[in-house]
Amino acid sequence: MAYKIEQIEALMKLLEQHETVTELKINDGDFSVSLSRGSAPVSIQMQPTQPQPSQSPHSHHSHHSEPVAPTPPTLIPSSEPQGHIVKSPMVGTFYLAPAPGSPRFIEVGKSVKVGDPIGIVEAMKMMNQIESDKAGVVKAILVEDGKPVEYDQPLVVIE
Repeated sequence: MAYKIEQIEALMKLLEQHETVTELKINDGDFSVSLSRGSAPVSIQMQPTQPQPSQSPHSHHSHHSEPVAPTPPTLIPSSEPQGHIVKSPMVGTFYLAPAPGSPRFIEVGKSVKVGDPIGIVEAMKMMNQIESDKAGVVKAILVEDGKPVEYDQPLVVIE
């Protein structure tokens, strides 16, 4: 399996672009690449071994597999919607409607007043109605109906 110098250069460029990654090692059969940032040298070893025709170790691998570079974690800027966030006062299960099949308490774009119910958190078989503590328009519903919520987890954004 021959690796092209372009593939190695592409990996080196990847390493340059992502400052969080300092080292990258790839071992693929007889081929190994080790790239690292900083004072450590970049080493590339190729030891092509000629497999015997009778028992090729690569026969079950596809021959066009590309080297896989680990993707560094990208820092996503906080995409939290701007506005007032109503958080869960307890751990439990969040419901957007008073009962299955009933209309939901709130919808995105709907106006709410202080004290309007926005949902229910069921904890220990107790249904706890969550009320809006701000008057405004529902910008986002952050939790799906019937999903577990943590204490202080954002539920709804009101602006």
